[in-house]
Amino acid sequence: MTSLSVVVPATDRPPTLGRCRAAIEASTERPVELIVVDSPATLSAVEARNRGAERARGEVVVFVDADVEIHADALARIGAAFDADPGLSAVHGSYDDSPRARGLVSVFRNLLHHHVHQAGAGPAVTFWTGLGAVRRSDLLAVGGFDAVRYQHPSIEDIELGHRLAATGRRLRLDPEIQGTHLKRWTLRSMLFTDFARRGVPWVALQMRTRQVATTLNCGWRHRMSAAVCALGPLAVLLGLPLVALVALASLVGLNRGFYALLARELGVLQASVCVALHGLHHLVSVAAVPVGIAVGLAAAVGSFRSRRASRLGPAQLDGSVTS
Repeated sequence: MTSLSVVVPATDRPPTLGRCRAAIEASTERPVELIVVDSPATLSAVEARNRGAERARGEVVVFVDADVEIHADALARIGAAFDADPGLSAVHGSYDDSPRARGLVSVFRNLLHHHVHQAGAGPAVTFWTGLGAVRRSDLLAVGGFDAVRYQHPSIEDIELGHRLAATGRRLRLDPEIQGTHLKRWTLRSMLFTDFARRGVPWVALQMRTRQVATTLNCGWRHRMSAAVCALGPLAVLLGLPLVALVALASLVGLNRGFYALLARELGVLQASVCVALHGLHHLVSVAAVPVGIAVGLAAAVGSFRSRRASRLGPAQLDGSVTS
């Protein structure tokens, strides 16, 4: 049996940590150890995950966010995935469809993540640390999470997945591996995260790797949804109500499965409000594209200058001549 070490980053001492730990301890498959990295407080979540992985004794490191209650069978499913496929490098799961925070924005944001991951089952090129596992040897071989570039929770897990996949390692998304999300979202935190913590760095990552993402939030359906969300307000500004109605109908048609899930959970009236939230989510993603491109270009220029500086001596950079 593959041995599992569970790592929970908790340097901010979240109030949900107790419930997170209790769920892990109640698992049907017990890990060889539970490592909660809760100090020093100056460590970021990214650094905390690296510290935990370095200390781990298990063959596979299971990362669980401190605001997630894993299902009782989650660790057993993870262990079974690695037992069945010795060549598997990483596997991650999904939030379930019963988020604890019942505010409208919280339910919308958590169910959006659930829906996207449920539809993305199979081979993956990304990773997710909310509830994801990776072979410790593979994680250390690629240098762990990039704590220099991602000093705040962002897309460090996605970037790690890209590096693992780039070396030929195999990753998989198994939506049956589930946990309940305890996080409470506000409109402000959702928009900030979608723009600054997800959208901009994800676009910059695609520029740096020269690979266009086509899975999960970057699949064709989501790209089309973003396009019609941008078209709708533009049509209103130009006085083209029919075009705006077509854009709205297209958004509903493209996302009918997700909106049906919202209607079942919230009722038709609140689900209708969530359609507006979904449109706002896509508009923020569209706004992140030019900013992400600018960030990516700036990083490329900085990298070029650094490489040039390493090849040329200080005198040459200053324009002087030495003999």
